[in-house]
Amino acid sequence: MEFKEFSKKQIIVLTWWLKNSKYNNYDSIICDGSIRSGKTLCMSISFVLWAFYKFNNSAFGLCGKTIRSLRRNLVTPILPVLKNLGFECRQKISENILEIIYEDRTNIFYLFGGKDESSASLIQGMALSGVLFDEVALMPRSFVEQALARCSVSESKFWFNCNPEYPGHWFYTEWILKKESRNSLYLKFNMNDNPSLSENLKQRYEKLYTGVFYQRFIKGEWVALEGLVYPFMSQDVSQNLYYSDIPISNINNINNNNFEKYILSCDYGIVNPTSCGLWGLLNNIWYRIDEYYYDSRKHGETRTDEEHYKYICNMLKDNYVLDQEVSYIIVDPSAASFITLIKKNNTYRVIPAKNNVIEGIKEVSRLLKRGDIKICKNCTNSIREFSLYRWQSGVNKDNPVKENDHAMDDIRYFVSTALSTEYEDEFCAFAYSRN
Repeated sequence: MEFKEFSKKQIIVLTWWLKNSKYNNYDSIICDGSIRSGKTLCMSISFVLWAFYKFNNSAFGLCGKTIRSLRRNLVTPILPVLKNLGFECRQKISENILEIIYEDRTNIFYLFGGKDESSASLIQGMALSGVLFDEVALMPRSFVEQALARCSVSESKFWFNCNPEYPGHWFYTEWILKKESRNSLYLKFNMNDNPSLSENLKQRYEKLYTGVFYQRFIKGEWVALEGLVYPFMSQDVSQNLYYSDIPISNINNINNNNFEKYILSCDYGIVNPTSCGLWGLLNNIWYRIDEYYYDSRKHGETRTDEEHYKYICNMLKDNYVLDQEVSYIIVDPSAASFITLIKKNNTYRVIPAKNNVIEGIKEVSRLLKRGDIKICKNCTNSIREFSLYRWQSGVNKDNPVKENDHAMDDIRYFVSTALSTEYEDEFCAFAYSRN
């Protein structure tokens, strides 16, 4: 990897800790702002250079939301850069350790995942000389504060980067708004601060987001979510590029079924509606080609697990989908009885869905905007919910209103579990264990 130039902000990140820098009196650095703004790579390089500038035979923390995301976003990109600079890097994958050597100096970098409140226990008892938090806004406060408390070595410093979340987020209120009292150097990045990003790429990323997500991920602003969750899906269906006709007519012709793969996604309800989508893969695009949607309040009677299962099987038959062509069914993880029923019938593999609501919504938005998934126009309940699904008002948390969200949930389950890179390794391990 070659760097032809750095932006002014990147140079500050790379040099703020040097003895002759006007910023070296700060105890920490915070870099937030837009996606693809070049903050993560230059911060990680700077963190390692600072560690060797100040310390030898010391321990440091590298923290991400998960170990996997940390390796993907930070460790893998930085290794070839360090090697080109003359560092020797040794990974101990099973121990989540990165040992780095430069001439006669050696430092150890421990990798930590801060995905939930229990993660704080992983870092207890250590003595660190510094810690870097990659995407700190995605980590629980207890984990971050435990890691900060471990930095007991003299001249230790803290390094934070993130994309903005809601304005009531603890990191925004406790660190960014209090940056002076925290003695933190604060830099806001945008895509123009990344010289390696072409104008075409900038425009591509800008097209991936609308509304509040555009303000957060492109403008780099800490703003509250409001209005429709998917505003770009509420346009006239006949003129909306994100809706599609079924690309292949397979009605009454069992041999004209050319989808490469099928997956079902299901949000289960007893009093609330049950929604199940049939997804077909064609030319690298996943189409929601049909859906089963049952609202017991509307129809005046509930259906049993067995009845729901029967209607889903009938939907497959109506679309001439053979049992063996269905890769698996992704089901609401709280629907224990329905998952048990599917397993008992032993016809389809069943996978409990990943259920991170906000991350799932972000991924659904991104894939819809990019054209990787399309909603077929016969899926009328999905279309109806897209036009009604809204955010709760307020600045203290990102939450959608729990109404008109059943097709929205099953679409999110599909994307988060089958398509998101965040769960790729875990899913592959699950699929392998089932073969």
